[in-house]
Amino acid sequence: MVSTTNPSASSTNNLSKPSKNGGSIKKNYPNTAKQHSNSSNNNSSNNNTKNQKKKKKQQQTLSNSNVETWRFYGIATHPDDDDWYALEQAEKVNQKRTFTDGKTSLRRRRDAPIPMALREAMYKKLKLEEGTLDSTTIPPMTVVRRSLDARRKLEHPTFQYVVDVILTPSQVQHARLKSKPGQVERILPSSSSSSSSSSSSLPTQPTDDDNTGVGHSPPKRRVVVVGAGPAGLFCALQLALSNQGIEPILLERGQPVETRGRDIGALMHRTRLNPESNFAFGEGGAGTWSDGKLTTRIGRNSANVRWILETLVEYGAPDNILWEGSPHLGTDNLVRLLRNMRHDLEERLGTTIHFGTRLTNIEMDSNHPGTVQGIHVERTDKDAKKVTDYIAADAVVLATGHSARDVYESLVAQDIACLEPKGFAVGFRIEHPQKLITKIQYGNEWGLSVRTGKLQTDLANKEFFDSREKTEDHSGRLPVPSYRLATDKANDGTSSDRLRGVYSFCMCPGGQIVPASTNSSEVCVNGMSFSKRDSQWANSALVVTVFPDDPILEPYREKFGILAGLEFQKSMERRAAEMGGSGLTVPVQRVTDFIAGKVSETIPSSSYRLGVKSSPCHELYPAPITHALRDALINHFDGQMPGYVHPDGLLHAVETRTSSPLRIARDDETYQAKGCANLFPAGEGAGFAGGIVSAAVDGRSVGEAVLDYLCGTDRPGRLSTENSGRKEAIGFNY
Repeated sequence: MVSTTNPSASSTNNLSKPSKNGGSIKKNYPNTAKQHSNSSNNNSSNNNTKNQKKKKKQQQTLSNSNVETWRFYGIATHPDDDDWYALEQAEKVNQKRTFTDGKTSLRRRRDAPIPMALREAMYKKLKLEEGTLDSTTIPPMTVVRRSLDARRKLEHPTFQYVVDVILTPSQVQHARLKSKPGQVERILPSSSSSSSSSSSSLPTQPTDDDNTGVGHSPPKRRVVVVGAGPAGLFCALQLALSNQGIEPILLERGQPVETRGRDIGALMHRTRLNPESNFAFGEGGAGTWSDGKLTTRIGRNSANVRWILETLVEYGAPDNILWEGSPHLGTDNLVRLLRNMRHDLEERLGTTIHFGTRLTNIEMDSNHPGTVQGIHVERTDKDAKKVTDYIAADAVVLATGHSARDVYESLVAQDIACLEPKGFAVGFRIEHPQKLITKIQYGNEWGLSVRTGKLQTDLANKEFFDSREKTEDHSGRLPVPSYRLATDKANDGTSSDRLRGVYSFCMCPGGQIVPASTNSSEVCVNGMSFSKRDSQWANSALVVTVFPDDPILEPYREKFGILAGLEFQKSMERRAAEMGGSGLTVPVQRVTDFIAGKVSETIPSSSYRLGVKSSPCHELYPAPITHALRDALINHFDGQMPGYVHPDGLLHAVETRTSSPLRIARDDETYQAKGCANLFPAGEGAGFAGGIVSAAVDGRSVGEAVLDYLCGTDRPGRLSTENSGRKEAIGFNY
């Protein structure tokens, strides 16, 4: 029987629990802090303390007057004048945790750096003369967003800022400010992103005082969350924070990141694939070993998305995800914050977490048809034997991810819930030398402005761009460039001239291609990057849409019914495995040879470490998929990015798991699976998200729906519809 009590905590990883009155929380995560005792760091900390006191005094002065917050969009700085990177490096010293009496203090969340070039640009906007200002009249500024605009039509790249400025009425009048949407806007304090606290703590539970009634003690209700990806983790967190007598049990078929990392090492070094612990399964889901993109269609400024990002920061993500225009974490940051989040869920919030535990089937209540009463699981005991257990539950959340195909098969076999076909996309992962993408995006003029800090990569970049003509050298520093390509007008060559969408997906600058297979007889690839994006390659999925009623799925529909899309994916992965030969060797083809329809005689180097084999990848997919991808490359993408169709561009087969081909239908209000009470589908695998942030948002909103169902909508601390994200979750139809 699976234990429902907390696993014993390591003596080195203790988190002090909050007091009954909601006292402060001290974090003491392992291996996340070092004591800095050298004089330069101490001086930096002292200077930072002085600056904070100065800023606090300035804000207190302003708080006593009638001030307004104005948001300015599109404030541009020249990269050579922008000292953001130097300020970032200086701030990193102050971001480290400090030690007091042997204990770590709460980490101060820093504001974004404000380069002098940005200050000067704002002074001009506000019609202020810098030389005449003193410390009490300089308007406080906060960077809300920062991004790079490197479009070819521009004379040079520029950093674009969105800035909040606190102004007195006289300053507003002096600058003659008037609201112009998208240019300059007066914003209410509640909608300002500049009001982040200088000190922060982990998400907290409501206190006992928030409960209604004297001696209120709600009965325990057990909620089982299946899957520890972003949806499952944030669902469990929301349940644990509720203080409503919920007993969350989080199950994950894979392993915690420490063990999962060792299993991935065995795969990469000895080709030993663990079907339950790999690049797809394990703590954090498939996104843990990825680029860790945090972009979303939901909207960066929504309250719910902001809460997700701030929570990630509290668990160890870098602060810059709060203001970067295209934030990403990288695998190294993801591993650290997932470990911290697990410790907090278990030790402070009382969540029970079981790894290596796979859902086998769902138990229905015989006395109440259509109602889930528990689940059956399979796990490995201490003697390495497979054992099965039953866990009773008041509610079950399915957040299993898009690679858990056996879950869909089990739902169909048991005739549980309502599955419906959903659009998805398949194709290849294309890889170029990063220096080539840098040249395309930045040109010869700015290529040397990309420096990763990795000697081998930077030397290769320098050698490549030193030999090219430039009008001048630049001192500015640019990020490793990425790209995004898309068209919805790719002709698939059928008699009906059907148009398909073709697009890049999960682009990994400075990354590598990795095996995403969960079965040695199926070959599937994905991409990943570390936070510095410092490899010599750039890769991205290039995929073609497959419609729910697509003719290419007809043979699969006849044989497999609702599982047609899933079986199509598996079939393409098996074909790739056959082309590759054995040992998860990946079939590859130069993109120019793919267009020409011939096998590549030679192939460039690849970041994929388990071996590649030149193969006729143009024969792998059904003709409409191949034709649409060729049309997109020739008639769309090479125009959007001249030079993209290059002999050194190497296609790797196959990329099939961009999203789930099925959706578990659920009620729009209750979030319960249609026709199945107590069952709550969540996240990307259920068809309601696409990426880390949207999956986390959906998981949180499902957590709120479970609380509404079990505890009522009049409970203390209930989130509003806007803040819960109940209307923000995204499912993709393509």
